[in-house]
Amino acid sequence: MAAGCLDPIKLHEMDMEQLELLIRPAGYFRVKAKRLKNFLHWLCDRYGGDLQNLGPINTACLREELLSISGIGPETADSILLYALSRPVFVVDTYTARVMVRHGLIGPDLDYQQLQDLFMSNLEPDVALFNEFHALLVMTGKDYCKPHPKCQPCPLEFLPHTVDVERP
Repeated sequence: MAAGCLDPIKLHEMDMEQLELLIRPAGYFRVKAKRLKNFLHWLCDRYGGDLQNLGPINTACLREELLSISGIGPETADSILLYALSRPVFVVDTYTARVMVRHGLIGPDLDYQQLQDLFMSNLEPDVALFNEFHALLVMTGKDYCKPHPKCQPCPLEFLPHTVDVERP
């Protein structure tokens, strides 16, 4: 933002070294810069660099297009859909899985799609709800349900849970 480069077309035209410098504080900056460039090539070449042009595309089709971009997996595709495009798609991540497994709500062997389906079939398809629900799970995972958990101050401590269960 400080560099005035939040415009997709500016980022698309930027050379890789400059982009790497800008995102260096985020960690893994070389890998992230390459993946960001892949996304920007797709956005600029197919949609004129304007996220508004994605509006008419069906969510399932758009998700498949995003997944076809090198470096974009399900979590990133779903994050773009939910947070950037306001589509009602539940984002699943490590924190979500860990909280759910430790509280006995799912088995440790559920994959991304199965866990996402669980949320999407039991919650109203609402962008604000999915955003808030995911944010609360991330906060719980980051602050309490860590690999070495802090159960006592956790807001979910009163629920039955175990810390011995991990995903494969």
